[in-house]
Amino acid sequence: MKDDGTLARLPLSADAERGTPPIGDVRVPRDLEGSAKAAIMVRLLLNEGADIPLEMLPDDLQALLTQQMGSMGLVDRVTLDAVVLEFAEALGSVGLSFTGGLAGALSTLDGKISPQTAARLRKEAGVRQAGDPWIRLRALPPDELAEFAQAESIEVAAVLLSKLDTGKAAALLGLLPGPLARKIAYAVSQTGAVTPEAVDRIGLSLAGQLDQRPIPAFTAAPSERVGAILNQSSADTRDDVLTALDEEDQVFATSVRKSIFIFSHIADRVAKQDVPKILREADPGDVVTALAFATDGVNAATAQFILENLSSRMADNLREEIGERGKVRKRDGEAAMSAIVAAIRALELAGDLTLIVPEDPEED
Repeated sequence: MKDDGTLARLPLSADAERGTPPIGDVRVPRDLEGSAKAAIMVRLLLNEGADIPLEMLPDDLQALLTQQMGSMGLVDRVTLDAVVLEFAEALGSVGLSFTGGLAGALSTLDGKISPQTAARLRKEAGVRQAGDPWIRLRALPPDELAEFAQAESIEVAAVLLSKLDTGKAAALLGLLPGPLARKIAYAVSQTGAVTPEAVDRIGLSLAGQLDQRPIPAFTAAPSERVGAILNQSSADTRDDVLTALDEEDQVFATSVRKSIFIFSHIADRVAKQDVPKILREADPGDVVTALAFATDGVNAATAQFILENLSSRMADNLREEIGERGKVRKRDGEAAMSAIVAAIRALELAGDLTLIVPEDPEED
């Protein structure tokens, strides 16, 4: 018998209670709606100790499932077996699953298609990025979170602060003006009565602001791009450009200098234990040429730093090759130094090396 559209109850029939087969010698499973079958499978899996992330379902489906389970009576063994078999067959026939509509597709292709295309599709379809908005917000760097905290009300900023891990929350407070930081910290004490629905609405609102931001054409900051170019330039060109930047915009020039990493910085920004790793990455000919050219000033100090942090045998072999190399032309020496710097950057990008961050004298 089919259900009439209402939630299904499954009491045992009088015949079943007495143990009498309802139709001849064959017990017939009940004909159930999909929601009742889902409720049976969820209850069965929970009874077996399965951890089902039901909280990932939309709120309306969570409510429907709960109401359906609350309306269920007893389920006979034949019906249970039939539901399990149908579920197993359906699961076994699935090849691929495309869930979440356009929002799910955009999440799946995140990082695979251009940010511009993703933003345009999301805007045209009116789709927000799928998933918990607080996951996205917690992944932001403290300086971007500080922008939200300063632009929003004290109450919203307090909720934002409460949803962050303690380390990032502390970094966020450190970036705010003192009076504002104190007000937000105090407002956290007033968030005890905030409902989960309000927290979700705040998260969706803040994440929506992220979706409305224009997609930048360049991922790196301007100072980083100029610094990367000057890293590969000759010393004369680098000095000329920095002098000109000092005259035009001293603040920008200072930022560019912080982004520059050249051969003479190796002694101060490379850990001693990483020197052998760098020489394995760099071309041996470039190493000999660069060290043979580095005979004065800070470059000589860097060459000495490299040799001192190698094994005695390797250092002696290099000194011998440097002596045989003789005088090096400036163009060749600077090119070899740039090649070693490029090798260090490649190791850093691969996560095999971490450069030491120089202290900012203005913070002292």
